[in-house]
Amino acid sequence: MSNLHISLIQSNIYWEDKKTNLVNWETKIQSIPKGVELVILPEMFTTGFSMHAEKLAETMDGVTIQWMRSLAIKKRIILTGSVIIKENENYYNRLIWMLPNGECIYYDKRHLFFANENKYYTAGQKRVITSVNGFKILLLICYDLRFPVWSTQQIQQTPNGPQPEFDVIIYIASWPEIRNLAWKTLLQARAIENQCYVIGVNRIGEDGNKIHHSGNSMVIDPLGEIMYCKENEEDIYTAILNRKDLEEIRNGFPFWKDADRFVRNL
Repeated sequence: MSNLHISLIQSNIYWEDKKTNLVNWETKIQSIPKGVELVILPEMFTTGFSMHAEKLAETMDGVTIQWMRSLAIKKRIILTGSVIIKENENYYNRLIWMLPNGECIYYDKRHLFFANENKYYTAGQKRVITSVNGFKILLLICYDLRFPVWSTQQIQQTPNGPQPEFDVIIYIASWPEIRNLAWKTLLQARAIENQCYVIGVNRIGEDGNKIHHSGNSMVIDPLGEIMYCKENEEDIYTAILNRKDLEEIRNGFPFWKDADRFVRNL
């Protein structure tokens, strides 16, 4: 059983300053040791959580996507974080999942925060589950955390019998300190109820709207135990997600098999 080596980068984000942010992130990414397979950056990592979509948006051929592709290829990593993207005259808060071969998939944030984000951005219409080293990973962004149906396992029928839909949930965020209790509590809840690893990567520092972010990026195991949490400090943390531990937890207490079936309505 393969394990998964991931690095979380918790940092301040320079408000609407793409050039400075890309230099900052690249310096940090270059310091990550060999053997890490996945590097995770926060929500809107080039700009901060800005509503100036018209001014800041890029295309899928833009500078940031090219930068992510170049680094992913050079470092032989998967690199992920969200960027403001314009497509077909719509603006999206788009999580980019850049592969080491230069190809990418993406997830558009489904739940847009009611304090203006929903006025400037278009909501995504589908969940995205990808795979690394045999770990199935659900990709989500910030406010999505508050909506458990969007984060809930569906049981899949396979040749080996019923199996959980995913093994890891990643939430990238610009989650304000004032709602820090909800951030930490809901991350643990999602790990417990889905019996999976949960990773939350948040920014620190004050944004252009004078909103403070304390970070509290976290790695949580399938029992809800906190493996890592860092508050109000820049940090690069590498965690190992253990496949054997995950299987032992699920086999020893297989409540996931009793989950209610349901249909998500978009």
